[in-house]
Amino acid sequence: MKISGFTIAKNADSLYYPVKESIQSLLPLVDEFVIALGEGSEGDKTRELIESIGDPKIKIIETVWDIERYPHGMEYAHQTDIAKSYCSGDWLFYIQADEVIHEKDLPLIREACGKYLNDKEVEGFLFKYYHFWGDYDHHHRSHGWYPFEIRIIRNDPEIHSWRDAQSFRYIPDFDGFNYRREHNTRKLKVIELDAFIYHYGWVRPPQMMKKKTRVFETIQQGEMKVKELEKQRYFEFDYGPLDLLNVFRGTHPAVMNEWISKFNWQDELQYSGKPNSMRKPNKHEKLKNRVFSFIKYRILNMPTLGEFNNFIRLKR
Repeated sequence: MKISGFTIAKNADSLYYPVKESIQSLLPLVDEFVIALGEGSEGDKTRELIESIGDPKIKIIETVWDIERYPHGMEYAHQTDIAKSYCSGDWLFYIQADEVIHEKDLPLIREACGKYLNDKEVEGFLFKYYHFWGDYDHHHRSHGWYPFEIRIIRNDPEIHSWRDAQSFRYIPDFDGFNYRREHNTRKLKVIELDAFIYHYGWVRPPQMMKKKTRVFETIQQGEMKVKELEKQRYFEFDYGPLDLLNVFRGTHPAVMNEWISKFNWQDELQYSGKPNSMRKPNKHEKLKNRVFSFIKYRILNMPTLGEFNNFIRLKR
């Protein structure tokens, strides 16, 4: 059995992504790790960070992003498919540059990959999520934050990254362009693992979040729309009161220790009180989402209620 890891990155260094830690967290599990590395801005040190790991398993594929050809976030999926195409494993573990795996989960993941290697009905594995917010002690368990997602898939040429690369779909006769296609596609059949993805994409200094959000919206909506949003002060970032979130009681992956030690923006965070009424509320602050979150998590304990699920769970 061979397991490949793969990811994409562009300007990960200048946008405060823990890309080095993300890759390092998977290296003990995989036989190779492929990264599609987009051409970065002047001064960005993403390539140097990756090369500093010094592991021969790592294969860097240089790419150029084209958001005009692949608009509405589809360039993320296109780049993901490029990385996937260079993988040679039986199972392919996709991890985004702001996601990390805890070392305690690696034996369970390897065991599952071996157990279902010849069970062709199993097309992938589903992971649980910790979505951290603001700092490393608070995370989302609320409506609108996906509680599960596919991160391991079979090495099948008809399985493709989908939409903005959050997930995967079986897309036969794919034209190579429309990553948002739904017609004549289907969801993957997957096994849910008792393992977590530690998602740190929303743990940055507020100024870095402003910068990252602008880049993300440019890829999603285009430069003209972003200029309109700037006039509305859309990119002024405020995490809001953190006591609206869950407190994290566990341990972080060991590879994150040095990264977490750089945390120095606590004075810019609000730990209690009311949200700033002068700005647009964050998704989890809206009353309807807070009520729905309380019902699904505290009363019904059904985290997938009302969420879009791009997978079919198999019972094994």
